[in-house]
Order: sequence, then structure tokens, then C-alpha cells
Amino acid sequence: MTVGTNSAPVVAAAAEDRFRDAPAPPAAAADGLCGVPPQAVDSARARGAGPAARPVRADRADRAATGAPGTGPGPGFGPGFAVDPDCLPDGLVVADDTGRVVCFNAAAARITALAPEQAIGAPIDRALPLEDLEGRRWWALTDPYGGLATRRGQPERNLLLPGGREVLVSASYIRTHPTGPVRRLVVTLRGTEARRRTERSHAELIATVAHELRSPLTSVKGFTATLLAKWERFTDDQKRLMLETVDADANRVTRLIAELLDISRIDSGRLEVRRQPVDIATAVGRHVQALTANGQAPERFLVSISRPLPDLWADPDKIDQILGNLLENAVRHGDGTVTIGVSPHEKGTAVTVSDEGPGIPEESMARVFTRFWRGSKRGGTGLGLYIVKGIVEAHGGTITVGRGPGGGAEFRFILPVSAPAYLTQ
Repeated sequence: MTVGTNSAPVVAAAAEDRFRDAPAPPAAAADGLCGVPPQAVDSARARGAGPAARPVRADRADRAATGAPGTGPGPGFGPGFAVDPDCLPDGLVVADDTGRVVCFNAAAARITALAPEQAIGAPIDRALPLEDLEGRRWWALTDPYGGLATRRGQPERNLLLPGGREVLVSASYIRTHPTGPVRRLVVTLRGTEARRRTERSHAELIATVAHELRSPLTSVKGFTATLLAKWERFTDDQKRLMLETVDADANRVTRLIAELLDISRIDSGRLEVRRQPVDIATAVGRHVQALTANGQAPERFLVSISRPLPDLWADPDKIDQILGNLLENAVRHGDGTVTIGVSPHEKGTAVTVSDEGPGIPEESMARVFTRFWRGSKRGGTGLGLYIVKGIVEAHGGTITVGRGPGGGAEFRFILPVSAPAYLTQ
């Protein structure tokens, strides 16, 4: 087992499997779960909800949950390895068969703002007075100790702590056999900040996509409706102009959809790289020629190639995508001469694209490769550099941004020496 962001439920599941397959441990040993010695729990019971000493060692039940000595090595563990509950990134709260807390780790204390010594020995509903979003008491609704004997736990859901603070809670019911009484109640807690950030990012993506799609689709709809209704009233030149506009807007929509697909593949780790021999110098020259053919002055570009260059095995289509984005950014957002340098590097091949414009402010450089970052208001979706970074990293390379010799922005990416696709599949 690897301790990660969702490690507490895994610990609980491991304990549940062992309790189901093995006979019940002696009562004294069972009370030491999660490092709480039996005498601490006994004294806590005697005092009611009073504090108990912080645990330092685990008994057999705890070792069963963590794969520690005495139960045989668990998956991913070697002999003598045990997990301290305070090392878990999620909050972990464990109650015994009477409903009193026997484990309250450091993450739980941080999330609930309750000291562990105040929680140990207290009833679970008093240590964690949780309510659902409608104000109902969660423990009364779920009734872990008196409810259906076939239930194994509660799925993760949003609940409220005192003061209205939101927290993600899940629970596991550990029984000695499938329909037996609950021997342990294991509760995990997580903050909602990361999920909120993800939700905001998704909302921002949807809003941006809707905005970027609305403008070209409105144009396409308007021109096609006009042509269909009044075809005979327009000259051939007018019809051509309208159709060229429709074609350009359709290309804009197609490009946006392609960018969204690339983002989806990058985020999910499914971006495929089909490595073939690539002549990077020729690719740079081809992109410069395309820009000059579209109206840019040839003298605006300065290409510097340092030979000999190492053999480059990369995805040619994605290399074109990288060069196209960087050169288009330099032309659109920069001024003066655009310099493209290609040179050998100790790790492979280095490519630098710089301009003589105002450059990127120092405080913005950390956000250049994030979604929707725009260096100016000269158009674009703000997705290009995010995709460029994903493609470079998919090749095993790195990309950086800084200030060029002419004062403008300078992007530098390094592609490592690598093997062709048929040797890496």
C-alpha cells in the first residue's frame, strides 16, 4: 500500500478484510487500534469523554490495518513497516465498538480545529458533530452501530462542521463477520479546497469555450442565412467574401475543438507521441515561409542553426504544433525581429524563439503555461502555451520562458535524444 491522498480508506479496507477472515482478537488487544494502548481506552471509558494520553504504539488490530509485524507483510510493505496515523494526509478518526474515539490523527485535528486529547475517549458524535447540508445530524441519520447489519460504510459526501465549515467525509464499518456488530468505525476527513479549485477551473473552461464558440458560430449562421435568403441579390465577389468569412470562422471552431481535445489528452496522460526522424531546421524554415506568405516581412525573421545537430526522433505533427504556437505568439504579441535559434544541447536539441517586444512581466512568468493565460488582448484562447508545455513534456523535454536579448519574451524548449516509436512500443 502506498500512503497517498486517499490512503485512510485503504487502511480501513485492509483492516475490514482481516477482521472478516480472522477470529476476533481479545478485547484488550482490540482496543489498541491506531496506536491507542488498551489502558488509555479503559481509562477514557472510566472517565466518560475525558482526555487520554496520545498513543505511541499499535497492537495487533492496528498492525492488521497497517501491515505491521505480527500479521505478515501487506502489499507494498516489508517486515517491520508500520504507518503512523499522523503521517496520513487525510483526517483519520476511529471509534471502538462502544462509539468512543480511540484514534484522532493530526490531519483530523487540523481540519476540525479540535485537539486530539479532547477527542480521544469522547463519543464519536460529540467529537465530530457533523450535519448534512440541510442541517440534519449525520450520526442520527446513518446510525452506524444500530442500523442495518449488512452496511459496510458511507460513501464520501459533503458535510458541515460546527460554524458551517464544509468537509468531505466517508466512513467504513469494520465487522468481525459480514452481519456482525460494528467493531470499529473508521472515518476519513478531507478539506474541500482542492475540489473547489477544480470546480472553478471547470467553470472557467466552460465559460471560455462558450464565449469562443459563440462569436464564430454567430458569424457562420448570419452569413449562411443571408446567402440562402438573398442569393440572387449578391454579386460573385460578395458571395466569395461571405463564404471566405464562413470558412475562416469554421476553421476557428475546428482549431478550438482540437485544442480542447489536446487539453483532455494532456490532463489524462493519454497524449500519444509517435516518434519519427524530424529535421528541426527544415521545420523551422517551413513555418517562417508560411508566415511570410501570409504577409509578414521576410526581414523580420532571423534563423540561426548551429550544426551538427543530433538526430531528433519526435512526433512531426506535434513539433509543428509547438513551432506554430511559439512563432505565432512572437509575431502577434511581440515587436521587432523574431529570432529562432536551433542548437545542439547536452540533453538533445535546444530551440529558442525570442522577439523584441515589451516582454512578459516578471510577476506573470509563473502563469505563462497555465490555461487561459493571455499576454495581451490581441486575441487567442489562452490555451496554446499550456498545450505546448504538455507536448514538450510528453516528449520528455522541458520548456522555459524568460527575457530575450532584445528585451522581449524568449521561449526555449529542449527535446532529448530518444528512440523511434517502434522501439518503445
